[in-house]
Amino acid sequence: MMTNKKQTGFPEGFLWGGATAANQLEGAYNVDGKGLSIFDMVTFVPKEQRGNDIEMDVKSLKELEELLAQGDEENFPKRRGIDFYNRYKEDIALFAEMGFKTFRMSISWARIFPNGDDLTPNEEGLVFYDKVFDELSKYGIEPLVTLSHYEIPLHLVRKYNGWTDRRLVEFFVRYAETVFDRYKGKVKYWLTFNEINISQFSPYIGSGILVDQVEHVEQAVYQALHHQFVASARAVKLCHEIMPEAKIGCMLARMEVYPETCHPDDVLVALEEDQKNLFFTDVQVRGAYPSYMLSYFEKNNIKIEMLLGDEEILLQHPVDFLSFSYYMTQVASGNPDKLKQKGNFSSGIVNPYLKSSDWGWQIDPKGLRITLKKLYDRYQVPLFIVENGLGAYDKVEEDGSINDDYRIDYHRAHIEQMKEAINDGVDLIGYTSWGCIDLISAGTSEMSKRYGFIYVDQDDYGNGSLERKKKKSFDWYKEVIRSNGTNL
Repeated sequence: MMTNKKQTGFPEGFLWGGATAANQLEGAYNVDGKGLSIFDMVTFVPKEQRGNDIEMDVKSLKELEELLAQGDEENFPKRRGIDFYNRYKEDIALFAEMGFKTFRMSISWARIFPNGDDLTPNEEGLVFYDKVFDELSKYGIEPLVTLSHYEIPLHLVRKYNGWTDRRLVEFFVRYAETVFDRYKGKVKYWLTFNEINISQFSPYIGSGILVDQVEHVEQAVYQALHHQFVASARAVKLCHEIMPEAKIGCMLARMEVYPETCHPDDVLVALEEDQKNLFFTDVQVRGAYPSYMLSYFEKNNIKIEMLLGDEEILLQHPVDFLSFSYYMTQVASGNPDKLKQKGNFSSGIVNPYLKSSDWGWQIDPKGLRITLKKLYDRYQVPLFIVENGLGAYDKVEEDGSINDDYRIDYHRAHIEQMKEAINDGVDLIGYTSWGCIDLISAGTSEMSKRYGFIYVDQDDYGNGSLERKKKKSFDWYKEVIRSNGTNL
């Protein structure tokens, strides 16, 4: 018999928390046996010298070797992070004070296998995460752990040109099995690849590809992605075998696309852009390559080399839930000459109905409700928002206060739309705001682009005491969590 019980708010046990990444947070890039990773090679470029908001690709082997030769920390902010490696107890205590139910973090692959193709793991790296998970457990905070958050060991880029080489599947599976075995009693929620679709816009960060080492860049990107899909499915299989009670998901940089007008050309382009974004979750949730993508490959002379059993492993081991980042929506037009709006990894036409952040990212809370409804309609699996937040300039007042009402307004508006989506019937299991503590920006390596509820005293050049301070949004988010989203 069908029941008609209407959901009226966030469910009991909803996973409120915050999100970070090892490469933007930890620092300690060269201690306790850690190897270099791809983000350790991304330099800081002052805003006035940048052509756009995203400055994180390394395109050639020559460029990579020149960056390696620099050898200093000043130009590579992600190497220093915010010193979470030594301050994790202090930071986790602040997360606990806010009432976090979960904390999204990543394990640095290069901290466990310094070269990536090592046969045995680095015990000191494993011990570090033991300590972090134990500290979280002390406060009853569930870790949500990403296996690869732009964390490819640099050696795998230099020797194999990243995920273009099938051998990386085995290296990743060895890494996944190692951390699953080690932390099986400590971690219940896992993600495989962070924003797996980033490879479309940044082959180096997404797949460790140096584009000067391949003949056909798009071919190389999609072949690398196939290897990542297989590796992800095999990690899902391992996770279920080693930790039957655990849940493991995929992660997408969600780009909801609106047509500029109701002109059929605009609608068609918007649909095709949306398909390019959802291709990744179609494979990881549904377990097969969609027909529209097979057609795209044929039209563009892209041939994916699959081994016997690849399609079977994808079909048999889909993820348990779909997680995604949401920062903005985009507008598409059938007119290719339309002005583009810069943003998170890709661009679209300026939406005249929306305001923009200090970095030109258009703010669209209702778009989050739209994408939640669309994703749940399409996949019918639990959804998890694992990144959402506002990058902004923060001012420390003379009395030490940081009045970030703009951040409170941003989160309030998005949380209201999450609640509406749940009331619409969407199964949403959690929300981790991006950069719950100020950290190094992924796209620009700035410190001044701040997302956190906790201020960290450090500037773009590494100057500062690293002192942690609560912003006004700290107490606001604490009350949101305490009230399970009823008091905004």
